[in-house]
Amino acid sequence: MAVHKLKDADQDADALDNDVLDESKAKETQVGGVAADRLRSLIERIERLEEERKALGSDIKDIFAEAKSAGFDVKVIRQIIRIRKQEPAEVEEQESLLDVYRRALGM
Repeated sequence: MAVHKLKDADQDADALDNDVLDESKAKETQVGGVAADRLRSLIERIERLEEERKALGSDIKDIFAEAKSAGFDVKVIRQIIRIRKQEPAEVEEQESLLDVYRRALGM
């Protein structure tokens, strides 16, 4: 009878261990093989960054409005910003081509 009680105790301990494992898996919230908590975290980070980008876009728009009210040509400012993003060799090549095309058209 003592052996039977030991087997029952071992089975109860195994059942408790399985319950603990099940609880930790539940905390990860696996749904269809996807860690829902991780997915939610990633989506929330993206949403937060999109909100920041929207706010930055609004700030940039305000700066362009300020430049326009100060008498600057916004189209030219945008063009300068685009040029500054390019490599110097690329800018030089475009300017050379622009010069060739202008001469070809008699400008």
